[in-house]
Amino acid sequence: MSKKMQSELVAILSDLIALPSPYPPGTSVEICAYTAKRLKKAGYKVEIATHKKGVDNVVARMKGKAKGPVIAFNAHVDTVGVGERSNWKSDPYKALVKNGLVHGLGAGNCKGSMAVQIWIAEEIARRGGPASGELIFTFVADEENLGPEGMEFLRKSGKVRPDALILGAQTENNLIVAERGVMWARLTTKGRAAHAGNPAAGDNAILRMMRLVGALSSYYDMALATRVSGAMKSTVNIGMFHGGHNTNVVPSACTVEIDRRLLPNEKVKDAFKELKKVVDGVGEPKAMYGVEFLTGTNGFFAPENGAAVGAFEAAVKTHSRRKVKFLNATGVSDGRYYADDGIEIINFGPGSGAQGHAANESVPIAEMVDAAHIQLDVVKRLLG
Repeated sequence: MSKKMQSELVAILSDLIALPSPYPPGTSVEICAYTAKRLKKAGYKVEIATHKKGVDNVVARMKGKAKGPVIAFNAHVDTVGVGERSNWKSDPYKALVKNGLVHGLGAGNCKGSMAVQIWIAEEIARRGGPASGELIFTFVADEENLGPEGMEFLRKSGKVRPDALILGAQTENNLIVAERGVMWARLTTKGRAAHAGNPAAGDNAILRMMRLVGALSSYYDMALATRVSGAMKSTVNIGMFHGGHNTNVVPSACTVEIDRRLLPNEKVKDAFKELKKVVDGVGEPKAMYGVEFLTGTNGFFAPENGAAVGAFEAAVKTHSRRKVKFLNATGVSDGRYYADDGIEIINFGPGSGAQGHAANESVPIAEMVDAAHIQLDVVKRLLG
């Protein structure tokens, strides 16, 4: 069966790579139509869920005859852009199968996992569907854009509310069950413009911002040093700094945007309050600065003794003859929208994270086959 599986998985992935879905500014309509057609044919109840024109998502459901948990799979259909075309050794939109790898745009992130999940959905249907509970497959857009039209929309609309959420990710078939939260904030400062030849006649907004950022830096150097959980650390980064209009003018405005990564036990609202308290404590005139919350989601931690995690551990041991590794996540996944729902959130899939967003990205075929075996076993253990 492995040779047949291999052939089927490569064929699905080749189809997906040939359907361009760079986002932004592309569309997910065509690739979602392809996926919906396959899963409808397999016997799933399929919905194209759309909140914004051109940004389609697929939700496919199949229920068992007995009561049981709701298990949802997820993979994002969008990719980054091609980037510098000359860096590609082959056509980004045509799968190249070479030396046990499939190359192409999105092969690793995340169409490799998507192909595996489509195959699993069809194979489960061929076997008569889940014995109990409900199985959901979601294929979403707007992930690369960190936007609200994909998985966030499915959660907010109530279309997908699982007991366990399994997200396709480049983990080399290991597990990520914990993820930091993220909080973005914007600082603005005002000043008074004047000629640079007489700076005392003005009020420099950049210098005011430097005082605020300096206070934050000093505070976080101390406060975050002890906020560590295993390999995870609470961090802060000044991502953008804009100010001034011309070199010979005292700047009247400055803007900074800040990225805070939070441990799972830290909350976004508390992180913003903490930041604002430090800024307010600097003593700048209230009318001359502002602190704005931009966006944020809490982190999550799936207990390593949970039913879904346990099923993965057993399945990996059975099919790969090894003990599964628990990896540390650098970035954030679409699982963050379910961080406060008290469910198991698991990232799992073929490929290395180093391949994502890179020219000539690829995914190992053997890892796709292994991922399909493992996740098929997980569904059997959870839903029968």
